[in-house]
Order: sequence, then structure tokens, then C-alpha cells
Amino acid sequence: MSAPDKTIAFQGSPGAYSDLACRSVRPEMTTLPCHAFEDAFAAVRDGKAALAMIPIENSVAGRVADIHHLLPESGLQIIGEHFQRVNLHLLGVKGATIGDLTHVHSHIHALNQCRKVIEELGIQPVVHVDTAGAAAEIAANGDKTQGAIASELAGELDGLASLRADIEDAAHNTTRFLIMALEPVIPHPKAGPTITSFVFRVRNVPAALYKALGGFATNGVNRTKLESDLVGGHFLAAQFYADVEGHPEHRNLELALEELNFFTREVKILGVYPAHPYRLETDGDDDD
Repeated sequence: MSAPDKTIAFQGSPGAYSDLACRSVRPEMTTLPCHAFEDAFAAVRDGKAALAMIPIENSVAGRVADIHHLLPESGLQIIGEHFQRVNLHLLGVKGATIGDLTHVHSHIHALNQCRKVIEELGIQPVVHVDTAGAAAEIAANGDKTQGAIASELAGELDGLASLRADIEDAAHNTTRFLIMALEPVIPHPKAGPTITSFVFRVRNVPAALYKALGGFATNGVNRTKLESDLVGGHFLAAQFYADVEGHPEHRNLELALEELNFFTREVKILGVYPAHPYRLETDGDDDD
């Protein structure tokens, strides 16, 4: 068993895209599969792993369900981000051909992202909890008529053959992950492009959100993400998750956060971390 300081936790089965992201970012670490996001957070809090790799959004499927309201309660800090290209493979048992397939198994998002191939081949999609779990089940059953859509890594781990690679409809299919740890690792203000992530709750007054966010516009701070969730079971109580470019010690972001605090009930910084180079490759797609 790997030492905790050499272990990185993720939600899913071995071979999942979160597993692949872990291996891409921290190839020197051992990956630890967890049943749920809460289990991955707990693995870090309990000292079983040093880091957790958590998906937050996908360029095709949108945000990952539930994750935004789980992050503030995780007890962890965001120390980095990673953008993982999703290359989907049509997998089958050894000796199977595409012509043998009658059904294909995968997560609902993966199935939706491969509609063209599924329609072209005339095979029946079957929904599973995750892509890697679907691949493992196909491997265990050994039925040539049953295929799976998953990562190449899942195929390798389960002894499946890749019958066709890169079958996703959208060539830009990419998932953004957050790298989380028990303690913050804050870069120097002059170290380079930085992202600050935080959550806040606005007061229940007219134009509260407009006023709360006004300081970012007037101080020239670019907001790259804003998501809302209802909290406490009340339709009037909303919590917002935001990513902005900049470091809290940069004067413009410092002023913007001061104004945000004035119009909100609570502001909680979730992490200050280096911006991934992928952002520079896709510059111009921001909200503001």
C-alpha cells in the first residue's frame, strides 16, 4: 500500500477519467479510487491521501452535479487546476469486432457525447454509473455483443480491446479538475497568472447580486465562472461559486473583494492557485 503522502484520491473506479487526470498531473503518486466525492475529501482529511482530484465541469456536459455545494464543506483547499482532454474509446472483449456489438454500456454523459457513432453502428446504449465501471463489467462478463465507452486506460486495466478511438462527437471535449489538499498552497502574487475561487451568499434585497459583482467590473477583474445553488432548502437563499482571474493581494482584486464583502452575508475563499496553461490556449471565451 502506498504511503499517504504519495497517494492522490479520486471519485470513481480504476480507469475513470479522474484516475487518468491523477496520473497525468501526479504520475509519481498512487491513485486511490473512492465511491463518492465525499469519500475522496475524507481520504485527504483522514490522512489516507495527500491530494484529491475533483472534476468540476465539462465543456460538453456542463457542470458536475452537486460538486459546487460540496466544495465549501469539504474542509479542503484548492491548490491547482487541470484540464483533461476526454478521448473516448469504444471497447470490447478480446476477439470481438464492431460488427459483433449489439449494446454499448457507459455513463449517461459519455453515451450522449457519442451519439453519432452509436447511431451509425445501430447499437443500443445502456446507462451505467460510470465509464470505468461499465468497462469492468463488460470485461467480467466476456460477452462479445456487449461493448463499453470509456478511456483507453480503463481498457488497458480491464484487458479490453479498443475497437475505435476518439469516438466523441465534439473534438473540444475537455473536463476541468480541481486539485485539493488539506492546507492551502498560495502562489506569490508575482508568480504568474492566478485564479481565485470563492463562495458567497448575497443579502435578500433587490439587485443584491448586481451590486455584489459590480466591484469586479469597476476594478477590472475578469470573472471566468459563476454558478448558483439553493441552500438550506429555501428558494430565497442562494449561494454562489465564482472563479476570478487574479490574486487577493493584487490591488484590483483586493478592492473588488472588499466591495463584495459589503453586499454579502459571507465570503469564503476556497483557493488561490496558478492558472492552467490551457486557459491561455482558449483565451477569449470568458464571460466578461
